[in-house]
Amino acid sequence: MALGYTRRTGTLPVEVTGFVGRVSELDRVRELLRRSRLATLIGPGGVGKSRLALRTALSLKGDYDDGVVLVELSALHDPELLPGAVASALGLPEQSGRVVVDVVVEHLEERRVLLVLDTCEHLLDACALLADLLLREAPGVTVLATSRQPLDVPGEHTLPVPPLGDVDAVELFAQRAAAVVPDFEVTDDNRDDVLALCHRLDGIPLAIELATVRLRALPLAQLAARLEHRFQVLTGGRRSATLPRHQTLRTAIDWSHELCSPQEKLLWSRLSVFAGSFDLTAVEEVCSDDSATPDGSGSGGGPLPREEILEHLIGLVDKSVVLRDGDEGARYRLLDTIREYGADKCGAAERERCGRRHRDHYLGRASYFFEMLLSAEQVPLYWQLHRDLADLRSALDYSLARPDGVRPALVMAARLWPFWSTAGLFTEGRYWLDKGLTQEPEPSRERSQALLWGSLLAVMQGDVGVAHAGFTETMEVARAARCELDRMLALGYLGGIAWLFGETAQGREALTEALAGLVRIDDPLGLTLFHYANAYCFALIRRSDDSDAHADQALRRIKEAPGGGVGECMITSQVLGIKGMAAWTRNDHSESVRLARESLRASRELRDVFAATNSLELLAWGSAETGRHRLAAWLLGACSEQWRKIGSPMIGVAIYQDDHSRVETVVREQLGEPEYRLLYEQGARLTLDQAVELALAGASRPVSAATAADGRSSLEHLTRREREVATLVSAGLTNREISERLVISKRTADAHVEHILAKLGFSSRTQIAALAGDGPALDGPTGG
Repeated sequence: MALGYTRRTGTLPVEVTGFVGRVSELDRVRELLRRSRLATLIGPGGVGKSRLALRTALSLKGDYDDGVVLVELSALHDPELLPGAVASALGLPEQSGRVVVDVVVEHLEERRVLLVLDTCEHLLDACALLADLLLREAPGVTVLATSRQPLDVPGEHTLPVPPLGDVDAVELFAQRAAAVVPDFEVTDDNRDDVLALCHRLDGIPLAIELATVRLRALPLAQLAARLEHRFQVLTGGRRSATLPRHQTLRTAIDWSHELCSPQEKLLWSRLSVFAGSFDLTAVEEVCSDDSATPDGSGSGGGPLPREEILEHLIGLVDKSVVLRDGDEGARYRLLDTIREYGADKCGAAERERCGRRHRDHYLGRASYFFEMLLSAEQVPLYWQLHRDLADLRSALDYSLARPDGVRPALVMAARLWPFWSTAGLFTEGRYWLDKGLTQEPEPSRERSQALLWGSLLAVMQGDVGVAHAGFTETMEVARAARCELDRMLALGYLGGIAWLFGETAQGREALTEALAGLVRIDDPLGLTLFHYANAYCFALIRRSDDSDAHADQALRRIKEAPGGGVGECMITSQVLGIKGMAAWTRNDHSESVRLARESLRASRELRDVFAATNSLELLAWGSAETGRHRLAAWLLGACSEQWRKIGSPMIGVAIYQDDHSRVETVVREQLGEPEYRLLYEQGARLTLDQAVELALAGASRPVSAATAADGRSSLEHLTRREREVATLVSAGLTNREISERLVISKRTADAHVEHILAKLGFSSRTQIAALAGDGPALDGPTGG
């Protein structure tokens, strides 16, 4: 399931190494945040600003009613995308016809949130404008930023982050050294050497961590002596002379660089092309070659065959140059300072070569995702792109900066349209497409694709006027470029728009011609999208029979796709929700509920907020009509919160909003105002994941530690397997140990724990352990 692929955007990451010291700094930051609403931690790279900010945020999590939200900015390079990054971290889908920054401010203006903006220095003006706006418009928001320089915003309080003091520096060295050399301890015999080494590194955490790697090859005394010699050379032999901290860190990284083999140095320089985390396949395709570096840049020279990439990558991991990323350890990343160093070692010709290969690799990933959209690979490919988002942006930036790269950029941005829509990044997708279309005015296949899918994103945002103009232009460009598939799809969308505006004859004629053309071309995805779009269009105008006919055709086309459509979720979840709408229109409420539940099951694979919220709404209506008023009440509350994030309930269609109001009145009358309000508010506090899991469990109440009458009533909402997992969590087992005990994959164990948290309304394993440990005896493990 998708739940095992990535941590939730905006949540604080789990610390994978121990946090050392900083007691006084933590106190000072917390005190600053109590006195002011904008605090910026400043200091050079490697001094520990991000780590201090995250630890502070973690310690203050309970002080903010609406939580702590982290926005990681190191991989974001275009300031225009900053509001979208913040919206994504807040879990806000993009809203029709709304400026993203307005959506962010409106969401935050009545909330009490700590917003952490991490690594602002390369987006200083954009971060400053956003922080200033939030200070003025969202009185409950506090901003904690990290940057190499202040944001320079009225009301900002800055705190320079100093290097570690002697005690903390020695403790950090001891911790990291023990990870390199088992059983290493700081003793009276070696303390002076450790202290001298930490002094020479000016107490900079990153420099200390890099130095400890050398303990694999050198005893501590030799390590300290060699470092002392290096610094004496740099300071002209004067022991008392000191280097600026940025030069101290640079020298420490230099030393790590010298430790690398020529091939490792070359790989390090090439890895600097990656903007975010990366996997082995990407490294092999982007960084390998069988010839010497073309510009003699000093980045190592010599060949770097594909089959040797893994060996050299492991070497860089062992030297703490490259870090493992994620629970599975299958992805890697560079710290910003390490990436900058590698880029400095990469000559101009080499950078251009790596940039082009990087672009081509991610263009290939986008194209493959588009080609496999109706296959079982859809879900894993989607989450792969989700993890690759920083590098997708970087590849688009690179391509659009070059005259010969505009058309590849248009293809890439266009083929990503299913990703943009499902991830809720409509505005960003349109941003890249519009940027490329401005630079590519001549008719071409690439321009035709960009116009078509950009117009579809516009219509999905409710920007129908822009979409109509875009589809009309697509018809012209596609005809000139001989792209018949694009022309027929655009004609079909124009026909649907005509139906929506009551132009029945024109709409019918356009749809008839478009369908005939698509059947002639016989493109599986094109035909599926045609029927899906028309099923939705007819559902909106309450022509349920026509809607059902097109929805069934769409599902049939998916099943007829290679692989039988098994594993396809994106379109299936939407189509099932549309069929649920049609069933509701026919007053077949039990069928509407059944279809809504099917849609929910499919939508959770991709965390599709639009499909899920629409289906939760239908489930609330059907529950009310079938007498389950408590379930309907909390579902209405959950939907209200999600629709508020999305924009207008039921995408602004008046007749469906009338249904919502009628159902709400019925449920309120049946339960009475006090009980209705209690359940409604409990539902509104649920995350989307929690609401989906509880809805599928058929919970009459949104069960949580606060609302459950006792342990048994909570645990009864778990499946047999989930109760087994809860028992093992209470026994202190990790997810890896649970997977081994139950003979399941770790990813499955991860998903079970996520589901338990969602169903119980919990936020930590400790709460599961407390409930399972104190509750009634659970069924024992059954194996398998």
